[in-house]
Amino acid sequence: MINIRRSAERGHVEMGWLDSQHTFSFGSYYDPRFMGFGDLRVINEDRVKPGAGFPPHGHRDMEIISYVVGGGLAHKDSTGAEGVIRHGEVQVMSAGTGIRHSEMNDSATEPVHFLQIWVLPQHKGNTPGYTQRDFGRAPGLALLVSPEGRDGSLPIDQDLDLYRALLAQGEGAQLTLKRPKAWVQVVRGEISLGDAQLRAGDGAALTEQAALEVQALTDAEILIFDLN
Repeated sequence: MINIRRSAERGHVEMGWLDSQHTFSFGSYYDPRFMGFGDLRVINEDRVKPGAGFPPHGHRDMEIISYVVGGGLAHKDSTGAEGVIRHGEVQVMSAGTGIRHSEMNDSATEPVHFLQIWVLPQHKGNTPGYTQRDFGRAPGLALLVSPEGRDGSLPIDQDLDLYRALLAQGEGAQLTLKRPKAWVQVVRGEISLGDAQLRAGDGAALTEQAALEVQALTDAEILIFDLN
């Protein structure tokens, strides 16, 4: 079964310096129909103006993935980790027993566009941690995040695999699923998934499917979560 979550139907928050669209309930946006999907709790698509961002604030018992679409996102946290995340790079932060961090636009002239993704952890009370890696921009499927950090992916405290697919127009990608649920999030372009067409910002929830296949109707960039 495939259920589509259209971009235009997402929650929307405009704060001057921040334009944010929420796939699931978050902050002031609440919809009891969209409280998450399995272990996936948050997908926020944020656009932050130059020189602005999220000042230091705290999290606990959450696995947080940052995926930059354009620009640079400057990260600094209470573990001493800091760096700038750009397109092709991925960050996983384990909040665990408690972590404070800031996320700021690294540019004084250009906006930053990124996805902030929250995943429920498998265990509470983890030691806070931070990892970051540049996965490049090679076409095809790339494993970004996995429980054991296999094949060079970033580790996460949850039984979840996160893939990125970079596809040229007319190309396709197939993935055998290990778990009962999958979520497809279109980052750029337009794809077909089964009988549905999805555009940038659209998401799709898949249940009880052994595999999925996507076809790029334009050059496209998508994220695929294989999860419980």
